[in-house]
Amino acid sequence: MKFNELGLAEPITRAVHKKGYDKPSPIQEKAIPIVLKGQDLMASAQTGTGKTAAFVLPLLQRLADGPRPAGKKVRALVVTPTRELAAQVHANIMDYSINTRLSNLVVFGGVNIGPQIRKLQRGVDILVATPGRLLDLHGQNAVQLDNVEILVLDEADRMLDMGFIHDIRKLQSLLPTRKQSLLFSATFSGEIRQLAKTMLHQPVEVEVAPRNSTVESVQQCIHPVDKARKAELLAHLINSRNWHQVLVFSRTKHGANKLVKTLAKSNIRATAIHGNKSQAQRTRALADFKAGKVDVMVATDIAARGIDIVELPHVVNFDLPNVPEDYVHRIGRTGRAGATGEAISLVSADEFKQLRDIERLIKTNLQREEIEDFEPDHQLPESNQAPRQRQGAGRKPTNFKQQPGNGNRRGRSRRRGKARAA
Repeated sequence: MKFNELGLAEPITRAVHKKGYDKPSPIQEKAIPIVLKGQDLMASAQTGTGKTAAFVLPLLQRLADGPRPAGKKVRALVVTPTRELAAQVHANIMDYSINTRLSNLVVFGGVNIGPQIRKLQRGVDILVATPGRLLDLHGQNAVQLDNVEILVLDEADRMLDMGFIHDIRKLQSLLPTRKQSLLFSATFSGEIRQLAKTMLHQPVEVEVAPRNSTVESVQQCIHPVDKARKAELLAHLINSRNWHQVLVFSRTKHGANKLVKTLAKSNIRATAIHGNKSQAQRTRALADFKAGKVDVMVATDIAARGIDIVELPHVVNFDLPNVPEDYVHRIGRTGRAGATGEAISLVSADEFKQLRDIERLIKTNLQREEIEDFEPDHQLPESNQAPRQRQGAGRKPTNFKQQPGNGNRRGRSRRRGKARAA
């Protein structure tokens, strides 16, 4: 099937073709006809599946022939959990609406609210917003939501994870009862289904990927290593394998900043992106990373949500996430749109519980590979959640018995450990 077979108008398909797309992705093929019919939709799709276009394209068509909005009014509202995702969605709307007369605007915190208020005075067809800034604007009577025709909740699971449920409930009370509602989520958890019951009317449910599954185009493995040597090992991998454009996940903001400084000592250009950075700093860091001015971007989970980088080759979990579903979200940043990618996790013995939970979720025991000279003193226990993946081509199988030393200090330490165990 091609885009012009989905019922989209010629100006919209022309914009799609200009972006270089001819055939819709599975989520687009399933979702677009439903949205065009005016039905409510509950869709599950992993990052990188083209879900933004799945709601943007039919939304543009449904709004195309309608009247211009009055001052402060909004016809379609897209709510996202983070500033980065809001900016990314807005960029897609601008690209796809180029052949229409529809107006659009993105609003989020961390920047001056004044220009946003002034632009809203004229009314806007499509408003993309984060929950906090949207409620702030409404509280200042800068925007009115009683005429919204279409509501989109993007990455609803992350909004719940970030504690936005009360903001969503507040927004719900400001919106008209009769409207089309679209909810997109990476997973259909119990909380998401409960939210959908209160916000959607007889929704059509679409799920294009197995629940909590990882992308087949991403090669996954873990490198067991002592916690104290993680940064050293990461620098070694980047330099020895000549990696560029590496997205590294840190569990904390402090850890992200510290890792950037440590990598700099190994002459590795790195930047950090997290909630303590201003919006200008976050925007600049992402732009530098995309442009190749830095090779490594260290991010926390919240800040990385919505980051869209074409053909990102490497994702590294410097710290395993506490929530196993976040592992799926993280590695979904690579291996997108048919490209291949690599997801590597640096795992210390004290992270075994997180590793076990991840392997249970994805129903796979991740391939383990020790790196020479970085073999851990504190062994990572074996996990028996699922049959072991077949060893990848060119990779050394690891059974985690004590390995022979190589003559250095760490090798001798490992031999002593074996003797004591015997």
